[in-house]
Amino acid sequence: MNDKTKLALNVIVASLLLGALGDALLRATPWGINVPLWTGLLVMVILGFAFAHRLALSSKAAWLTIPIFASACGILWRDSLVLNGLSFLALCVSLALASWYARRGRVVVGALSEQLWRLLLAVFNVVIGLVPFGAGGIAWPGPPPEGRWRPARAAGVGVLLAVPLLLLFGSLFMSADAVFNKLVRDAVRIDFSSLLSHLLVTTVCAWGVAGYLHGLLVKEKSAERPLTVAQFCSLGRVEINVALGLLNLLFLVFIVVQLRYLFGGAHLIEVTPGLTYAEYARRGFFELVAVAVLALPLLLAADWLLATAGKKLFRVQATVLVVMLGVVMASAVQRMRLYQEAFGQTELRLYVTAFMGWLAVVFVCFSTTVLRGRREHFAFPSLVAGFLAIVELHVLNPDDVIARTNLQRAQAGRPFDANYVSALSADAFPALLNALPNLKLEDQRLVAGRLRRWQSKQTDDWRTWNRSRALAQAAFVSNQAVIDRLAPDTTPRNENAR
Repeated sequence: MNDKTKLALNVIVASLLLGALGDALLRATPWGINVPLWTGLLVMVILGFAFAHRLALSSKAAWLTIPIFASACGILWRDSLVLNGLSFLALCVSLALASWYARRGRVVVGALSEQLWRLLLAVFNVVIGLVPFGAGGIAWPGPPPEGRWRPARAAGVGVLLAVPLLLLFGSLFMSADAVFNKLVRDAVRIDFSSLLSHLLVTTVCAWGVAGYLHGLLVKEKSAERPLTVAQFCSLGRVEINVALGLLNLLFLVFIVVQLRYLFGGAHLIEVTPGLTYAEYARRGFFELVAVAVLALPLLLAADWLLATAGKKLFRVQATVLVVMLGVVMASAVQRMRLYQEAFGQTELRLYVTAFMGWLAVVFVCFSTTVLRGRREHFAFPSLVAGFLAIVELHVLNPDDVIARTNLQRAQAGRPFDANYVSALSADAFPALLNALPNLKLEDQRLVAGRLRRWQSKQTDDWRTWNRSRALAQAAFVSNQAVIDRLAPDTTPRNENAR
């Protein structure tokens, strides 16, 4: 048995173990401490393989453990579904990058197309799972000598002979004694739906882990070739620059014509007949965000397809477009600020504004790397900016900010949507409970009832422990007398229970 076969067998065993642990830990929802625990086990298995099989892991990729554990701990920290989704996305991206760079290094440098290809390759490895181990790439050991099978074969024949005898005499004993009958029935009672669920979760986890470990531990030299644009895909400088010039002209006309609307503010809304906050801010904001989002891949694709000899004029035009995009994005942020002042804060408004901030940083990275002929340095700072944006959102605690902003509006006598705010995650509950006495009575009852329903669904499962939920639970207990008065517990109780 060669080293590659030993590694394959160990990967299969480790995958089955992590699959079983994944079923034991990750099937409990909502996720909490179980995610960083399972992630830590996965990292320990990787390090164990590297030590046992003397696999050289790149020290240049060691920093990827920081976003891996930070992303996993983000799910442990906050309760917001959106934040947990962002943390899970960051965790998957970090693990995908680690699967490539752990054996190859060179994390900081790499074109965006290469990074995207490697992310897709990591996803492909997870999907195919155990297929590489049985596709001829592993030298499996041949069958053992005939003599080695004799004890196992004899034991198997004995079991087959005993099965009908056990069924016959067991059924007679069950018919003869009620106690024995109950004992046997309780012993062999199987919940097939639960068993199938456990097998499914274990299989999915083990399958994905096997593919991930194969992609990380087995270094394929053929996959290290850099991606380049084929000659038939490239475009000339005339085509690219004409298209970009016309696009710049469109942007310029829009900015000039709409200049007073872009930064008109509240005064413009007051003096313009038929123009409402909703029409000015909400609709305009999302259209302008779409413009900024579409412009980035357009510029990247143009730079990728354009021959090197024709990039001087392109870079000038791209710089002009980026500057005008900055004006458009500033207008979008101004519109959203006015809309938030008029109608309060929501998750969609806050997260899209945060996305615009990250997009602005990405455009700065584009200007300082791609437009200066260093395209291979663009992806890394943009990715780091994305990770830092997610960390900043966790520190900011968006649901708490939303709750506090809208509660301040309520205290100022402005409209307050108690139904929406009370539907936020546990991140917002401490602020809600602190401000509960200052709300209108009907809003107090609505919020208290929503909090009671949330509390009734909480479990004592340690796998789902989460800091925000723990703080919300403590705040609920501290204010339980007030909640009982506003929203009495109507859960039926068994008076005969002892």
